[in-house]
Amino acid sequence: MSAPRSPALAVPADIVEAFAPALIDWQRRCGRHGLPWQGTRDPYRVWLSEIMLQQTQVSTVLSYYPRFLARFDTVQALATASTDEVMALWSGLGYYSRARNLHRCAQMVVTEYGGVFPASWQELQKLPGIGASTAAAIAAFCHGERVSIADGNVRRVLSRLLAYEGDLAQAAGQASLWEAAQQLAPLAPSLADMQAYTQGLMDLGATVCTRSKPACVVCPMSGLCRGRLQGDPARFPVKSRRAVRRHESWWLLALLREGLDGAEVWLERRPAPGIWAGLHCLPVFASESDAAQQVPGGLDAATVLPVRGHALTHRELRLHPLSVAVSGDWQPGGPGQWWPLSRLAEVGIPTPVRELLAGF
Repeated sequence: MSAPRSPALAVPADIVEAFAPALIDWQRRCGRHGLPWQGTRDPYRVWLSEIMLQQTQVSTVLSYYPRFLARFDTVQALATASTDEVMALWSGLGYYSRARNLHRCAQMVVTEYGGVFPASWQELQKLPGIGASTAAAIAAFCHGERVSIADGNVRRVLSRLLAYEGDLAQAAGQASLWEAAQQLAPLAPSLADMQAYTQGLMDLGATVCTRSKPACVVCPMSGLCRGRLQGDPARFPVKSRRAVRRHESWWLLALLREGLDGAEVWLERRPAPGIWAGLHCLPVFASESDAAQQVPGGLDAATVLPVRGHALTHRELRLHPLSVAVSGDWQPGGPGQWWPLSRLAEVGIPTPVRELLAGF
């Protein structure tokens, strides 16, 4: 059975006329200002902030963004860095495919574009990790191109504004709102207007038209919003398909020994694709018995540590750590490397594993 088609979306003329001017005015008066990635037309800095902000709160990115720039102040510096350097600085931000694409994108900008990011929305999308909305943000902020972002937050705002009944779990529904977003962009905008408009879309979704409790009383679009006029703006967006969260148990084996530089732990690089791909991690096993078979003395030689929970986007992990002290000449089977505990900041390690190792 084919998926239901989302209804075509006709944007009312009064909304087309009023939306952009009202949003630009509101952003200049009430929007967010002074964020470290604002006030620049440098595509490298805008791009970096946009990638970091994907599915990550501003409060979290505020600490990562300056540290990343302090180490990689240009796209050339990022392109020539090692994977471990990039992953180490990204560690804790999650969604690690972003970091891998970030590194690949920097390398492509240097090798294929002479170290200069493309200027147009269409050309930017040819780079790894840059989708339509991210490309729109870069093109709008840096070059004033009249193209609107339409990420998840913006789709929520527009679905309420237009009382859109289309299913946003379907590609057709998302495509309709993308088209609506382009209709709503300001006509013949100046660079400053396009910057304020793009930032305003971000600010409105993040601070006013939030997922569960939209603040309609202070919203600059309250007089235009069809969802509010219908009395239940939080009913939008409409999504028929909800992701099912999976629950998994992993056993982590912390093999420790005394090395030349103090205590060391055995780490293996996680395979791609998959959870934590490309990061260094303790060996992972599907059961306690599987983990115990990998060490001399079996389970009797291991210290069972408290179970840790870790939430991913569509998965709940229960992590069961086992700690085992081994002799200096013992070598685990399989690919990996002994890392001094004092040097773990040099490599990318999943947050729960880093927290676990901090206790040794």
